[in-house]
Amino acid sequence: MINLSPVEIGSHTFLAVTVLLPKTTLLAVTSDKGYIMCGALDVGLLNEKLKDRKIIAGRAVGVKTIEQLLDAPLESVTAEAEKWGIHKGMIGRDAMLKMI
Repeated sequence: MINLSPVEIGSHTFLAVTVLLPKTTLLAVTSDKGYIMCGALDVGLLNEKLKDRKIIAGRAVGVKTIEQLLDAPLESVTAEAEKWGIHKGMIGRDAMLKMI
């Protein structure tokens, strides 16, 4: 099952995506500029193989809900996210506010 729902952070609305898969759940929160995602995100791939796309993204590990994703410190971020002021250790919701 796939669930799409709005999530409010401050005065901004983002899209939360939850994909229920066998034995795991994929979580993401996105804006029109970038996104944060659960541990399934391969930041290394984005930085190396897809670097020409300049993807703004961050990864949090050990999260099981959208709220946990928003409250977790990012374990890694893309090089492009760093250019936007998003860094490793930043809380997910703070990172999303930089993607507006």
